[in-house]
Amino acid sequence: MAAELHAAVATTGYSGAVRIVQWCVIALVFLFFLRVIRAVWVEVRPAGPRQARSNARPAAEQRTEESPAPRRKGRVLHLDVVEPADLAGRRFEIDEELTIGRSPGCGISTSYDIYSSTLHARLVPEGGRVFVEDLGSTNGTFVNSERVVKPTKLGKGDLLQVGGTVFQVRR
Repeated sequence: MAAELHAAVATTGYSGAVRIVQWCVIALVFLFFLRVIRAVWVEVRPAGPRQARSNARPAAEQRTEESPAPRRKGRVLHLDVVEPADLAGRRFEIDEELTIGRSPGCGISTSYDIYSSTLHARLVPEGGRVFVEDLGSTNGTFVNSERVVKPTKLGKGDLLQVGGTVFQVRR
């Protein structure tokens, strides 16, 4: 009887340890899938308002040789790159119709961005205002996290997302 009791206790202890290991493995698999879902969500969500960067570049460094700052009295809108971070600060002047996309012939080329289409969007200045329209892109064009389905007016401070590239509209 004592031997049977000892065998029952030893078996119970072993199965308890196995049960704990099983639950730990299940928890790790669950945490892995949560990380995967979060990573996918971060990549596909539209751009929203961003926190100010503590390491923001001074305004003089933001201007590039390709797009010098205009001297007009605030009537021309610009697009400043916010993301990707390595291109942050590039500025594009919107004084004529421009296309945005991966094609080298676009006014604003996003050849580095695998999420933008060849001809993704078009910017059209009209009577002191600028409108953006999606050109049938695969991943869509967004203004302040809302998908563009018809020509949409851009205003100062708006965030324009084309593929994985985010621009901020400035005067």
